[in-house]
Amino acid sequence: MLKKFQEALDKRKEAGILRTLKPKSEGIDFYSNDYLGLAGNKELQAQLLQKVQENPKLLLGSSGSRLISGNSNITDETEEYVAEQHQYPAALLFSSGYNANLALFSTLPDRHDTIIVDEQIHRSVHDACRMSHARKLKFRHNDLQDLESILKKQTGPCFIAIESLYSMDGDLTPIQEIAALAKRYHAALIVDEAHAFGVFGYGLIEKYQLQKDVFAAVVTYGKALGAHGAAILCDKTVKSYLVNFASPFIYTTAAQDFLWMAIKTGYEFLKHKPELPEKLHQNIEIFRNQNIETPSSELSPIQAVLIPDNHQLRSLQKTLSDSNFLTYAVYSPTVKAGTERLRICLHSFNTEKEIIELTGLIKAFL
Repeated sequence: MLKKFQEALDKRKEAGILRTLKPKSEGIDFYSNDYLGLAGNKELQAQLLQKVQENPKLLLGSSGSRLISGNSNITDETEEYVAEQHQYPAALLFSSGYNANLALFSTLPDRHDTIIVDEQIHRSVHDACRMSHARKLKFRHNDLQDLESILKKQTGPCFIAIESLYSMDGDLTPIQEIAALAKRYHAALIVDEAHAFGVFGYGLIEKYQLQKDVFAAVVTYGKALGAHGAAILCDKTVKSYLVNFASPFIYTTAAQDFLWMAIKTGYEFLKHKPELPEKLHQNIEIFRNQNIETPSSELSPIQAVLIPDNHQLRSLQKTLSDSNFLTYAVYSPTVKAGTERLRICLHSFNTEKEIIELTGLIKAFL
């Protein structure tokens, strides 16, 4: 048995795509999802520390799942607060966005339903679909005509799964048009707002006031909010259904109250710091003005530079690393072969000098 595993690992190593764990690197951050710098914000840290000092029980373990001993007033209050902020009837908290997507797509669709996913949807949705008894179909990335052609052929209930901002290409979904299609064909639209939350206010659903047209949404807190965990935004009936039937929720030990408190505090902190997303968008504009070819949106903090040659991609990343710039190279099978790329994440704390120096090195290399 071990021989089979080792052979697979050796094959990846030979291809130069073996994944390994290593300590967080020191350098100029152009690779993390900490878009607004909240993961290291001293002022926010001081607020969290004060709350812990006032209530040390926040650090205690939950001791069980939320259906046994892991629920608390803080959890309930945070869910009510999150639902209110996003203008949804209810919210259900999870320890990660992966678990939230796993719960949604493994539980809501049944064997009579069809899940239609954008071909670039997050891996968590694909894994959840494997747990579901529903049929899964893919439509071409952000292709409205392809999506409609699939919807026309369906005779039973359908779910549509998209992201508002895609993490690999850094492009935005045509969410208004997809919401209109979903409504026309009576499909339930589910949107993952992981990378849009905090970057575009509370996300594209709020931006375009689509709460009544989006059946459920996932908001994650390990990116722009600098914390951890996620919430499903939905109708109260859907929340109750998930509490009763979603295995990833039922059989998971609840997080400690500190996590839920940190999420609520993060929302309140963002309300008083409009300059953070403003500075982020200024930095995105600076990057775009350097005229590097990219499939990414001009508004996105994720900017992809396609380099479909593994050797060249590794060489570029090393060149940048040697100059103290931290970037992330994405190889297949994470993305399709031939679409390997350097994934650059911009932040509110990056300086204009850093961005211009980074892009200069990239242009000199290409």
